[in-house]
Amino acid sequence: MEIVIMLYDGVTVLDAFGPYEVLRIGEGSTIKFVAKNKGLIQLDSKMGYVHADYSFSEVASADILVIPGGYQQNPMNDKETLDWIRKIHETTKYTTTVCTGSLILGAAGLLNGIEATSHWATYDILHSLGAIPTEGRVIRHGKIITAAGVSAGIDMALNLVAWEWGEDAGKAAQLILEYDPQPPFDSGSPKKASPQLLEQVSAKIKEIEKQKTETDW
Repeated sequence: MEIVIMLYDGVTVLDAFGPYEVLRIGEGSTIKFVAKNKGLIQLDSKMGYVHADYSFSEVASADILVIPGGYQQNPMNDKETLDWIRKIHETTKYTTTVCTGSLILGAAGLLNGIEATSHWATYDILHSLGAIPTEGRVIRHGKIITAAGVSAGIDMALNLVAWEWGEDAGKAAQLILEYDPQPPFDSGSPKKASPQLLEQVSAKIKEIEKQKTETDW
């Protein structure tokens, strides 16, 4: 099972490495970190880097493609990236996204008329790209799997392991990771957060996005 995780400057590290930690447990799986150009990839926080071992030109197929979120305007506006995604998608058994990675898939024209999810703050953008925004941690439409905000990538990957290697393998992966969430708060979605908190966080997200737009990646 050849798994490809796409990287780009501005990627959110957990979007990529949450699924990685789960999928690497799959028996017989190999994982490649791929970017437009191999080498160091700067994280969205600009506090560190990850490394892409392969360039787009070196990878022409995948059984599973994972597109993480982050500062998605970089790949959304890059023709070479979108062309590569469409090319890989033709070969995949599963094409998956985490958080705002679905916006990149939408920009590639692969979510037209399809139910998909993303981070709750980006539903309007997702809709503008032709998708049908749908609440849920993991949304499946055929071989296209989209996951909601950051942490949902782990849930998505556990589903993939269960679908591909069996439910027992999925349960084993969860146990290996000791993935047993017990958060101290119950405010992890807009429906659960207070109106005041939702307003504060929405304003903060807009501020962060504005700062990113003004920054030359």
